[in-house]
Amino acid sequence: MALSKLKTQVQVPRISDVVAASLERRILEGSLKPGDRLPPERELAIELGVSRPSLREAIQKLVSKGMVQSRQGGGTFVTDRLESTFFDPWHEMMGTHPMLREDLLEFRRMLEGQAAEWAAERATEADLVRLKQAFTAMNAAFDSDDLARSSSADIAFHQAIGEASHNVLIGQITAALLRLMHDHIHVNLGELKKIPTAISLLKNQHAAIFTAICDAKPVVARAAAETHIDYVRASLTESLRSVVRRETAARRLNAEFAET
Repeated sequence: MALSKLKTQVQVPRISDVVAASLERRILEGSLKPGDRLPPERELAIELGVSRPSLREAIQKLVSKGMVQSRQGGGTFVTDRLESTFFDPWHEMMGTHPMLREDLLEFRRMLEGQAAEWAAERATEADLVRLKQAFTAMNAAFDSDDLARSSSADIAFHQAIGEASHNVLIGQITAALLRLMHDHIHVNLGELKKIPTAISLLKNQHAAIFTAICDAKPVVARAAAETHIDYVRASLTESLRSVVRRETAARRLNAEFAET
């Protein structure tokens, strides 16, 4: 009798809850990224093997969480809520407290070292294909004169490593951190492109990380990632000093012209 009563208390998950959890998982793992549009309702319902009403209910659950946003007549898109929760307050404070830049670089060293180590241990064939694509695109971008393309490709490569670590938090925090440091990465690459040997050195550092992950050498991958971030920290500090020196010199020159 007690067993019969217990059975009646077992709740079967609603289909919409299962679908919502499945889509949420894709967002967490990075399969669906901020700005991505969900497939058309009919296609997604067939893919997931559910009815369209159940799919609509699931999407509405994600809308209420702020994970996706429906646009009238334009489909449903993944929001940047996970990133912006981290990004927005820190981005504002970065401008007010410059010393946070060094703390962020120190944190990035720890995070990317661990990401590279786990990527070398856990990366699947699909991860390695994506990583190779990002690595090839980054090298091509570095060989061009397009600074925006170079910085975006650099970020995409490091993000691919974070996702290959198969740790959801590392993947999400890496994305937010790289977004937070985008302007600094852009400035740094701009300065390094003026030094003939610097870009070649960066490419070699990235190659060392990539090769260690592909060869499944966790300790080597971590060391290569940490060496790279150490170089980035040193070069970024120097590049920002160069920018300040040029701005100071320009102000002095303008002041002299104004007096004459």
